[in-house]
Amino acid sequence: MSPTRPARPSRGRTPRLPAVRLYESVRTAHLERAHELAPASIVYRVTRYDFDDSLAAGLELVQAGPLASAWLIARSRVETLEVNEPLMTSSLPTTALVLAALAVRRRLTGRRTVVVSYLIGNADPFDAATAPRLRTRLRRRGERVLARAVWRRLDRVVFGTDAARETYARLLGAASPRVTTTTVPALPTRYADAHGGGVRPPAVAFVGSFVERKGLRVLAAAWPLVVAARPEATLTLLGKGALEQEARALSVAQPSVAVEVDPPRPRIHSALEEARVLVLWSQPSPTWREQVGLPIVEGLSHGCTVVTTTETGLADWLDAHGHVVASDPRAPQVLADAIVEALDAGRSADDVLADLPDRDGRLSADDRLFRSAS
Repeated sequence: MSPTRPARPSRGRTPRLPAVRLYESVRTAHLERAHELAPASIVYRVTRYDFDDSLAAGLELVQAGPLASAWLIARSRVETLEVNEPLMTSSLPTTALVLAALAVRRRLTGRRTVVVSYLIGNADPFDAATAPRLRTRLRRRGERVLARAVWRRLDRVVFGTDAARETYARLLGAASPRVTTTTVPALPTRYADAHGGGVRPPAVAFVGSFVERKGLRVLAAAWPLVVAARPEATLTLLGKGALEQEARALSVAQPSVAVEVDPPRPRIHSALEEARVLVLWSQPSPTWREQVGLPIVEGLSHGCTVVTTTETGLADWLDAHGHVVASDPRAPQVLADAIVEALDAGRSADDVLADLPDRDGRLSADDRLFRSAS
């Protein structure tokens, strides 16, 4: 259980716990999980759009920029430090500064910090083909240097997907023999209040940002095809984002579609309890690739059959466990066929839940990252 700490994030305060998590950004899902993970101070730069202040109660949160993070963590009694993964380029400057500060501290005091990281990146952020401008190419070269430096400094890593393990080996080379590496699939356990049960009504849910890369535009084009094949099907869109007006337009044109903008977390969970199918139709992008997909994880935890693309790092596991995974993410007809296939499969919620582990994959990973350094 996490120790009692101020509910509001603090600035300029030295982390007080021997374990510290250094994050680029924090969102509601991080806060929810932090209450279950090993107790640790969380030092972060920014909050995400879905940051829920009420969940900060009982956690030690310290908001700081790169230089302040390095100063505060070096002054702390940190023994184990979790950093963002090396392929998360936006976090590299902060991580590099903090590790440099800890290296200075070690020279002065002899105290060494164990550095750990949870790895789910499965895309190449350094690809020169996606950087036409010289300045961008030079920046990416610098980021590769920093990424390799952070990679070499890690003491323990846990991969959340096989795709991540393969990507790191390809881009940054094999881990040093001294580094402890483990793969723990990033799968959830059954949600605490999940009812399970039999085959649900033909309800489909989309949860997440209303943006192009999450496949909302393709879903909007595919849904009339689904209804033509299965008139009884319904679709609920839950989230917010740049494509909100397109989502609303679909609900006007299709009575089977409901839109809920920025719903509270309890409503998201209840919607997933009602859905037979969860859709996350991740799109390919030159600079981004779906690592796992929080909606996929949450849908599984409620017993939903998942419809997704090969972009997610969980694609192989999903394909092997009765979910629908497609390799042509841009075609509305492919998505429509995938949704119809998932609906017609008629998998019960209990059947989906039976494939999940007894312990959440992220929690199992944390057990390995923060185990005793002895």
